Amino acid sequence: MSEFFLELLQEDIPARMQLRAAEDLQRLITEKLTEAGLTFERAHATSSPRRLALQIVGLPARQPDKNVERKGPRVGSPDGAIQGFLKAAGLASLDEAEQRGEFWFASKSVQGRPTTEVLTELVPAALRELPWPKSMRWGETRVAWVRPLVSIIALFDGAIVPLSFELGADRVLTAGDTTRGHRFLAPEPFGVTSFADYVAKLKAAKVLVERSERMREIIRQLNEKTDAEGLLVESDDALMQEVAGLVEWPVVLLASIDQSFMDLPVEVRRTTMRANQKYFTLHDRDGKAAPRFALVANMETTDGGKSVVAGNERVLRARLADARFFWDQDRKRKLETRYDDLASVTFHAKLGTMRDKAERMQALAEKLSSACKADPLSARKAAKLAKTDLTTGMVGEFPELQGIIGRYYLLGETNSGAAPTSEQAHRVGPLEEIADAIAAHYRPLGPGDQCPTAPVSVAVALADKLDTLAGFFAIGETPTGSKDPFALRRAALGAIRLIIENSLRLHLRDAFDAALALHGRKDPAITQQLLDFFADRLKVTLKEQGARHDLIDAVFALGNEDDLVRVLARVRALQDFLGTTDGTNLLAAFKRATNIVRIEEKKDGVTYDQAPSADAYVQDEERALGAALEAATTRIEPVLASEDYVGAMRALSELRGAVDVFFDRVTVNADESAVRANRLRLLSRLRAVLTKVADFTEIQGG
Repeated sequence: MSEFFLELLQEDIPARMQLRAAEDLQRLITEKLTEAGLTFERAHATSSPRRLALQIVGLPARQPDKNVERKGPRVGSPDGAIQGFLKAAGLASLDEAEQRGEFWFASKSVQGRPTTEVLTELVPAALRELPWPKSMRWGETRVAWVRPLVSIIALFDGAIVPLSFELGADRVLTAGDTTRGHRFLAPEPFGVTSFADYVAKLKAAKVLVERSERMREIIRQLNEKTDAEGLLVESDDALMQEVAGLVEWPVVLLASIDQSFMDLPVEVRRTTMRANQKYFTLHDRDGKAAPRFALVANMETTDGGKSVVAGNERVLRARLADARFFWDQDRKRKLETRYDDLASVTFHAKLGTMRDKAERMQALAEKLSSACKADPLSARKAAKLAKTDLTTGMVGEFPELQGIIGRYYLLGETNSGAAPTSEQAHRVGPLEEIADAIAAHYRPLGPGDQCPTAPVSVAVALADKLDTLAGFFAIGETPTGSKDPFALRRAALGAIRLIIENSLRLHLRDAFDAALALHGRKDPAITQQLLDFFADRLKVTLKEQGARHDLIDAVFALGNEDDLVRVLARVRALQDFLGTTDGTNLLAAFKRATNIVRIEEKKDGVTYDQAPSADAYVQDEERALGAALEAATTRIEPVLASEDYVGAMRALSELRGAVDVFFDRVTVNADESAVRANRLRLLSRLRAVLTKVADFTEIQGG
């Protein structure tokens, strides 16, 4: 089976760019192969810190032959037009052309080119288009690339594809069949004949080219070494992905943390190790933080890694000493004394300082406390202190700790300035509720992040997000397309999770009005924008749960529904109802009735939304439908008031029989104008009754 294999060897590619680069390389080349008429069975791209590799299996030896047809001028066109057509088509005379109707046509059989020849043009073109988030030029090169390119392998069925990639006027890389192994452990060049040969020889040269294999090897070594010492590795998928992009030959080593740093909060130690050094945090079998860490080196050393461990322990001591300095210095001041310092921290040029934001958050958190079942004074206090740790040295050094470090500092204030003990850090009381709210008010940060559930935490987190949303919408800084520089979509999704997962009975319109008022704005149009924005984000949330987006539109379109708990209950009941025969038939009847009424109203220039007259009914089917609608109205209104949406759908389902018979036996556009008008009012009444539950015009199908 034929194979095309490509390797780009270069200086180190940033870990965060490797996966996307491999995907882009595969996409660009396979798209160009398809455009060239070359099919294939499968393609596979992989990456390591120094190389991108692509394997494409099942390519034919040459392009298929094809017949190219060119349409010419009309029969009888001027000679100049005819001669131009003949020249472009490569014909000697019109005897070689074909007349079809009024036009001349030229057909030409084009023989397919060898695949190798196509690849020599296609691959360099794809490389020139390869996008990088950041790129550079080096020496006299004109091509922008992430890091300097060293060499290219391009093989088709083991033979070198004679392609070249021009980097600059005097610098051209020509493809060969040679690569290099590990930069230090096996730097000598060697030849390869295929992708399988490449992978095997690189492994012998201390390079695991497949990212997945490197990750498996890191996990295997981590488990082996920690098991031997009775330790556990703290799960960190993102760090694992990053480390796999930093090493070509992973060697896991365990090292020690000075005991003098173990009284620092575990989050401080973890962030120091993770952010700066890419170390893995370790625990003992009881889950308690251990004075050990794991590192992944890219080297085998003659001393079994002792020098590497010693060097990394020395670096970590310096890092933790910096953290210790910030920890000690920060705790010399109480959080509350930092509140005024927020006036020197800009939130946004048009939205004021962080102190301005904190003042708005206090008022909003207090207002939201009732819906969150939180103590209003505790909510207000937590909102006041939530942002104060932004002025600390620790958060300045480690922004990831904002909120978290504020919790520690607040709890430490009642413990003579010392770090709170484990028991103190988990007590339940007003101070602990406030401290927990400070730590949790940024949450949830994403779909995998834990959502706050403690009442005070929920109130402050929701106040923070609603204030941000209202502020940026008020100044017109709304997301556009894929651009969302202020993470407003994330803020909305976070607010939605806070409301839904905590079953908060909150009227969004009132909440947005309150948040806008704190920004000095009272604009129903902006409130509606925010509601529409939330509706769009809610669709994203519910799509993952299998809910239909058109049903969300149908509920929001009622105009008076802004309680997300009720919205969800309506949507779920509506989705279940439309999954039944009664539901689908009623939806079809609604669409039919709506279309009839709309057409006739437009034609007559009047509306038919008045109540139908029972005295004007002519047929029993009209009377039956009228009676069914009155009965449904009587049943629906109380169940809607009690939020029994399943009961409301049940009441709607009882309309089906009368509706079906009506449309089967009654002619709406009767000859007698009074009868016709009354029947149109009856259909309008049907539409009105169904719309008490949802706006069925927004629902697809029917």
